[in-house]
Amino acid sequence: MLVHDTVGTGRSQQDVDRIRLSLQARYDELSAEYERAVLDSQVLRLVEVGDTAGDDQADSGTKTAERDTAQSLLRTILDRRAQFEHALARLADGTYGNCEGCAEPIPVERLEIFPSATSCVACKLTRERRAA
Repeated sequence: MLVHDTVGTGRSQQDVDRIRLSLQARYDELSAEYERAVLDSQVLRLVEVGDTAGDDQADSGTKTAERDTAQSLLRTILDRRAQFEHALARLADGTYGNCEGCAEPIPVERLEIFPSATSCVACKLTRERRAA
């Protein structure tokens, strides 16, 4: 369980430490995944540069699609990593576990599934409806 007590004055230091370790571990995993993806992307570019002889439109299209997919993966990993970095900052300033929209506690079950959540379900749904 990531969050033991989201009601009242807060969490014990033991709970905060456990949450921090969990968030930091996921942040570190994402950082390592990003580094691997960057290396894979660099290898892909090197292969592209050295292997363009005889390329037709289909080959060029395939290479472009692979490059776009690699870039999309990098952006996705960076976005997820930024979410965990934000969660760690919120934990440090004492706002982790409270909705950024309404300041109410985010249900423990939501934080267990999505530890970097910054909003309760109601605020998230409202924001998604506005965006649609």
